[in-house]
Amino acid sequence: MEKIIDEDKQGASLILDQKKGNQKKLFIESYGCQMNFSDSEIVASILSEQGYNTTQKLEDADLVLVNTCSIRDKAEQTVRKRLKYYDKVKVKNPNMKVGVLGCMAERLKTKFLEEEKIVDLVVGPDAYKDLPNLLSEVEEGRDAINVILSKEETYGDISPVRLNSNGISAFVSITRGCDNMCTFCVVPFTRGRERSRDPQSIIEEVNDLWAKGYKEITLLGQNVDSYLWYGGGLKKDFDKASELQKATAVNFAKLLELCAKAQPKMRFRFSTSNPQDMTLDVIETMAAYRNICNYIHLPVQSGSDRILREMNRLHTREEYFELIDNIRSIIPDVAISQDMISGFPTETEEDHKDTLSLMEYVKYDFGFMFAYSERPGTLAGRKMEDDVPAEVKQRRLNEIQDLQRKHSHYRTKGHVGKIEEVLIEKSSKRSDLQWAGRNSQNTVVVFPKEHYKPGDFVNVKILDCTSATLIGEAVGYSENN
Repeated sequence: MEKIIDEDKQGASLILDQKKGNQKKLFIESYGCQMNFSDSEIVASILSEQGYNTTQKLEDADLVLVNTCSIRDKAEQTVRKRLKYYDKVKVKNPNMKVGVLGCMAERLKTKFLEEEKIVDLVVGPDAYKDLPNLLSEVEEGRDAINVILSKEETYGDISPVRLNSNGISAFVSITRGCDNMCTFCVVPFTRGRERSRDPQSIIEEVNDLWAKGYKEITLLGQNVDSYLWYGGGLKKDFDKASELQKATAVNFAKLLELCAKAQPKMRFRFSTSNPQDMTLDVIETMAAYRNICNYIHLPVQSGSDRILREMNRLHTREEYFELIDNIRSIIPDVAISQDMISGFPTETEEDHKDTLSLMEYVKYDFGFMFAYSERPGTLAGRKMEDDVPAEVKQRRLNEIQDLQRKHSHYRTKGHVGKIEEVLIEKSSKRSDLQWAGRNSQNTVVVFPKEHYKPGDFVNVKILDCTSATLIGEAVGYSENN
């Protein structure tokens, strides 16, 4: 399972509209991937019904929650530091209760209560509906924990509040859990087995977001290509389904089509894909509907067949190349991004060169690249020695990053001279006189504001570029506006 971690969002404290009559104050901050930020919205929605309004002032909070990530040690250490800071604040506000949510809670379970004395509440990703009961336990002076992983919970019946939203783009969760036992990944142990959400509840959420003015949705899952609804139940139990259930099942390609048809003026993206599960009917559906963006995050992790086997990635280098070739033949202007790990146990210089040569073949638009970090509880953590020296990992990572910068610039230069549709999201970071938005390929585009506003679909002529950003000028509204 791959997780895109947006470094700009790490530790963001979330706030929503205040519900009249709510007296208690909730401070909630999130770390990790988009799924964690989406889960925080579900938690805030549940607690809003329990009398909590959010605050961005930690010192005022009755309840402090941190939604955690376990994918790398650095993420866990960041949370430990935050808990130390909460401890100092608690001196001034002794009635403040502190809870840990998410993957780190699931991984450590009762250990958290033993190791971090400030923590009153430990809640795993499938137990958020139990928060009212757990908080009652805490109010009565007892520590509370629920880290039971569910085979059914998808939170499809919870309408998430949109926290810190720009009112334009939103995430909609379609699956939970993961069945891919990649040896480096802790997610199957922290989020459980894979199950899909009822497509009707997804379409209802999409329609509701459109009615509220949203223009773009990202369908989220640990592995969206594995989406399969046949009336409920685990993906692995599909072979036991009735003939009627099998005949009426909805896979990811069909779900994408349902979304695209439900709101033809709304843009759709999805994340994350897994090469072993991505099928060409998904690509054909993308090509058939202009409101499905031409962008695929397709993590590979390594270019070496030997390392892919060690990682338990169920595809080969050649199969990955074939998939890339098929995608590009169906959608020539598609953008593809990667996840890459340097220094996985036993990785040799030859393996590393295989990764660089794979990157040369694909020439990704952008990527998310990390040095290997051993995660306790994973198969690699239990069975493999972390034997690549830190300085070698870092040097290989630097080489991967340098090559990706070169390829990113190559890809952005391919947009110069074209007119592309951009959805305006916000002011540019560098200039308040410019808007920033993204094109279909998920590349950031900046251009002078003029009379346009956030939420507008605008045709922009691309005049220049950096390795990460396109620079242009608006030539009018697009037909989607």
